Amino acid sequence: MKLAIMTKPTFFVEENKILEALFEEGLEDLHIFKPGSSPIYVERLLSLLPESTHRRITVHDHYYLREEFGLAGIHIDDASLPRPEGYRGTFSRSCNVLSQLKDAKKKARYVFLRNIFDSLSISTEKSSFSDEELYMASRQGLIDRHVYALGGISLQHISEIRDLGFGGVVVCGDLWNRFDIHNETDFDSVLSHFDKLRSAIG
Repeated sequence: MKLAIMTKPTFFVEENKILEALFEEGLEDLHIFKPGSSPIYVERLLSLLPESTHRRITVHDHYYLREEFGLAGIHIDDASLPRPEGYRGTFSRSCNVLSQLKDAKKKARYVFLRNIFDSLSISTEKSSFSDEELYMASRQGLIDRHVYALGGISLQHISEIRDLGFGGVVVCGDLWNRFDIHNETDFDSVLSHFDKLRSAIG
């Protein structure tokens, strides 16, 4: 099973330092998700990260950055949207409902299935699926190694997600909630938790 880390939706002062440290700890798949942000701020974040990390980064907006910085690929957050015209590189996408998975998996590198559990970072985003629905989707082959679980994923959920047959997990709030962007500069707790996540993934 794979581990993807998604950034906080907002920028903060220590972000590039923490991300660089996470890459040094072994982070292989970072998704930069900054909805509604100006491209200049995403460019700045990328420029602050070592060039050697760029091939492990996927952007959710401002797709031209993929070529400009030599990134791993782009992520399309709406399952109904096509790839950008003329784009031939690697891409992934998000799905909100199980019925979208079959078509979404055909060409995407992998697919995020959203709202598996209640979000740990956005209080209005709640779980969209019952245990029975996820179990049946697994039995039917809709959930497989090309599908990553997103939404409220924490360390305690890893074994359950693995048993359902997901190919990976996307962690956001469970990691970033361990760092107070307003009062802290020491991010050892973030790195420590990342190591625990990696160990649990195996």
